[in-house]
Order: sequence, then C-alpha cells, then structure tokens
Amino acid sequence: MNRTGLNRTLVYRLGGLAALLLGLVYTTQSEATPNTVQEIVPGVWFREGDIQKEGHCNNVIIEMKDYLIVVDANFPSGARLAAADAKRLSKKPIKYVFDTHHHGDHAYGNAVWTEMGAKTLAHIGVAQEMKRYEPKRWAEANRKDVSELKRTTAEPPQQTFDKTPFVLDDGNRRVEFHFFGWAHTRGDGFVYLPKEQVLATGDAIANGPFNFMGDAHVANWPKVVEAAAKRPVRHLLPGHGRPGGMEIATGQKAFLRELYAGVQGMVKSGKTVDDIQKMGMGKTLAGALRFSPEAKGWVGDGLAGQAVVVAEEIIQKKPHGEIAGGK
Repeated sequence: MNRTGLNRTLVYRLGGLAALLLGLVYTTQSEATPNTVQEIVPGVWFREGDIQKEGHCNNVIIEMKDYLIVVDANFPSGARLAAADAKRLSKKPIKYVFDTHHHGDHAYGNAVWTEMGAKTLAHIGVAQEMKRYEPKRWAEANRKDVSELKRTTAEPPQQTFDKTPFVLDDGNRRVEFHFFGWAHTRGDGFVYLPKEQVLATGDAIANGPFNFMGDAHVANWPKVVEAAAKRPVRHLLPGHGRPGGMEIATGQKAFLRELYAGVQGMVKSGKTVDDIQKMGMGKTLAGALRFSPEAKGWVGDGLAGQAVVVAEEIIQKKPHGEIAGGK
C-alpha cells in the first residue's frame, strides 16, 4: 500500500467504526462482557458496548432524583439497546444524553434519544466538530442503523456549553461535565461525580488498544488525561474497554507519551512518514518502539497507523486533526 492508500485508511469513515477505528483488529479481552450492565455505585451503571461485532461504545447510566442521564448517544442500534436497559433499571425518564465527542459511535444515535423525549447535551466543541466533518462522514457511514434513520446528516447536540464545569445538581446527586482540551477530538467531554468519585471519559481515556488518532492532538492528549485524573477517582469508566480505576488513566497516558517519544526519536534520526509506513508494513516497527509494562495493554494491531499519524503531526508541526482536513 502506498502512502496515499494508507492515509485513506486513516480517514474516519464512521461506518464499521473505520473497520473498528483505523482498521484495528482487536483480540477480545478475556474479561470483556459486551451488552452487559454493571452497577458501579448505587444508581450508576456501566453498560459495555459490543465493539467487536457492532462497533458500539460503552454507556453510563446515572440516576438522579427524578430522571436519568445517559453518557454517550452511541450508534443508533446501540442507543436502542442502552435505552432498553435504562428503562429496565429505572422507571424514571431519560432527561439528558451527553455526547462525549462527535464520532459516530458516540453521537450518531442522537436522533434516537431526542425522539424518545431526551435532550442531547455536549461541550460546544462537539457541535463545532460536527459542522466541520458532516454531512460527509454520515453519508459514508455504510451502516444499516444509520441509513434506517433516513436523515441526511448527524443530529447535533441540542444543548451545548462552553464554560466548565457545567453542573447538574438536584440536591441528591451532583454531576459535573468537564472539558480539559483537545485530545482524542477537539470536543472531548468528561463526566465526574465528585461524591461517588466516578469519572466517565469517552474515548479520551480507553482501556486497551482502542485509540483512534485521526482527529487528535496527540502531543496534547496526555496532558488532558493528566488534567482529568487530578480529581479523586475510585471508578474510571472508559469509552471502550472494561471499567476500572486510575490504572486505566496511567496506562493510557503512558502509551500516548511513549508512542510519541518513540516516533519523535525516529523523525529526529531522519525517518520520514514513508519510512515509518514501510516499517509498519514490514513488521519492524513494533520492535523499534519500546513500551513500558504500564503501556503494553494499549498496543494493538493499529500501531503502524498510529505511528504514521504521530509522525505527520510532528513533521507538519500541527495537530493531526488539522492535517486530516479539519481546519
């Protein structure tokens, strides 16, 4: 494959989640339990999406005094599954659905939720990213659940906020919505429950090799993870992968920093993007990059594509999200 062909694979087509995010083929984690719901603390549930077969993200369901909040709209089919589970867990209405970012597996289900009477909510960066990339990506989605909506583009969040934290507090539970900067996307939002010390992260923090970088600011990404992790966290609920604790943030940050440093060293030694691409095709790249035990769980079959993204960001001296067409 030439460089043009490789770059084409880096385009986020949002259909099969870009063949599961940059063409990554993930081995199923032994503890993965798709389409199951786990109560993390009383009134807060983690629903694991089926990324392998459906491209679905995880969802978090938060019970307030009189209503429910759902984190991430998911793809339309994932939205329906998450809604059914939410209704099974509580008779309270779903009032808010929070888009952690604009990608299809986290936001293309917006119309499903609003038709149910919920209000979609996001940081303003999510709406801005949708304006930047839609309707092109929607048209290229090539998903049955998307085409069945019979819409010409993605539905943007109905309510946005700029200053953070944006807070919902009903006297029973406080839920904070944070933005710490450009990481996985320019609109990455986090949900934090200070009393329960629960942090829902979207794809800014994943648990495993699920890091799509086509819309990212890779150099800044670890700083965002670090900022999010400054608050007390007992339960970290990622956008993909299993829930856990702060070790997920530690591994995510280590992988990003070590990948960037490794590629930066290659560039300084004279390697070009084409050289790094050829190393990936020749299976020598993995041996040339070194990862700590903390980071190895985030290394997957998409490493070559990720290294190309990082190399382009370093060489062109700007975030890859700008290089890929988003100005």
